[in-house]
Amino acid sequence: MKAKILMITPYLPYHSQAGGQTRSFYLIKHLSKNNLITLVCFTRDKTGLSELKKYCQKVVIVKRGKTWDLKKILRTGFSLNPFLISNYLDKTLKQKIRQELDSQKYDLIHSECFYLMPNIPKSKTPVILVDQTIEYAVYQHFVESLKGWKSLLKPLLWIDVLKLKFWETYYWKHTHTVTAVSQEDRQLMSKLSGRSDIQLINNGVSQTFFKTKKGGAKTKYPSILFGVSNMKWMQNKEAVFLLLKDIWPKIKQAIPSAKLFIIGRHSPQVFKNYQSSDIIIKEADQKGLKHDPQYYYQKSWILLAPIKSGGGSRTKFFEAMASRLAIVTTKQGIEGIAAKNQVEAVVSPYQKLASASIKLLKNKQKRKQIGQSAHQLCLKQYSWSKSAQSLNQLYQKIIKSNEK
Repeated sequence: MKAKILMITPYLPYHSQAGGQTRSFYLIKHLSKNNLITLVCFTRDKTGLSELKKYCQKVVIVKRGKTWDLKKILRTGFSLNPFLISNYLDKTLKQKIRQELDSQKYDLIHSECFYLMPNIPKSKTPVILVDQTIEYAVYQHFVESLKGWKSLLKPLLWIDVLKLKFWETYYWKHTHTVTAVSQEDRQLMSKLSGRSDIQLINNGVSQTFFKTKKGGAKTKYPSILFGVSNMKWMQNKEAVFLLLKDIWPKIKQAIPSAKLFIIGRHSPQVFKNYQSSDIIIKEADQKGLKHDPQYYYQKSWILLAPIKSGGGSRTKFFEAMASRLAIVTTKQGIEGIAAKNQVEAVVSPYQKLASASIKLLKNKQKRKQIGQSAHQLCLKQYSWSKSAQSLNQLYQKIIKSNEK
C-alpha cells in the first residue's frame, strides 16, 4: 500500500535550470512510484504544471505575491522573523495546508526548505524537513562581501542574518526528521542543533544527461561555460561578476580565441550589459533547441565556477559531470560532491582559478580524462533515482516508527 505524502514547496517543481525546482521535480517523479503525493506549491509561475500532475495525485497552487512588499518589510522590522520567513509566511498557504490535513489522513509531511515550516500547523503527522542549503550561511557571506556605500547596510542586514540563523537552527532542533544534501551541511547542522541524527540525501542528475545528443561536438574555439543556473540566486550572480571581473580578462589575454558562455534563467536580464562577440549570454530551457542546457554542456570545453561560499550541492555540476564536461571550481563550489582534485574535477583556490583554467583549456587529453572520470562518478553515485530511493527508505522508517 502506497504511503500518503503531503509535500510543500516554495515553487512549482519543474526540470528547469533552477537547481531547487529540478531537484524537487525529479524526486517527486521517482517517489511517485511508491507514494501518493499531494503537492502544495507557493508560486508565481505555473510552467510545467501539466507534466507535474502525472506524478501527483493532487496539486494545490497558492499564488505568491511580490517579494518586496511593504507589509513584509514591516513584518520583518517589527518581529523576530527574518525577511526570508516573512516572504514565505502566508495566510492562504497556511489555510490550504490545514485543509489538506483535516480532509484526509497523511502518513508524512515533507517540507522542502525550512522557511516554509511556520505555515505548517501542529499535528500528530510527522514532518520531514529536506533542507537544500544552509540559508543563513549564504546570506551571511552576502553581507560580509558588501563593499562601498552598500557596507553602510551591514548592521541592519546582520540583524536579519542572526534572526535567520536562530530560526533555521530552531527548526533543525524541533522537526521530527531533518536531512541535508551534503556532508559539510550535515556536520554544521549537527553542530548547531546538537542532533546526531541529521540524514544525508544527495542531490543527483537526470539520466538524460548521460546520453550524448546528435551534433554534440565541442566548439572549434576554446569555450568556457558558467551555467546552467538561475542567475537571480545570489551565489550564481556573485560568481558570474567575479568571473567577468577577475578571471575572464586573464583567460582572454592568454587565449585570445576563447569565448565565454553565461547561460541560465534570467541571464539576459541580469548580465545584458556584458554581451559581446566573445561573451554569449542566453537563457536555457528544455525544448531541445540550441539553448537546451545539454547543448552548452556538450559544446563547451570546461565549466568554470568561481564560487566563494558553500552550502548544498550544485545541480549544474552533476549535469556537467554526467555530460563529460570538466569542471574548474573552488573547494566551496565542489561541496557535496565526492570529486577528487585533478581526477573528477579541478579544485583550485580562487586566486589560481584563471591559471588552472588556462592550463586545462590547453590540455585536451586532461579535459577528456577528467570529463570521463566525472561521468563515471555520477553514473555510480549520483542520480535522482538513487536519491529518491534513499528518501523513500527514510519515509518508510519514519512512518513505521510513528505507527508504533
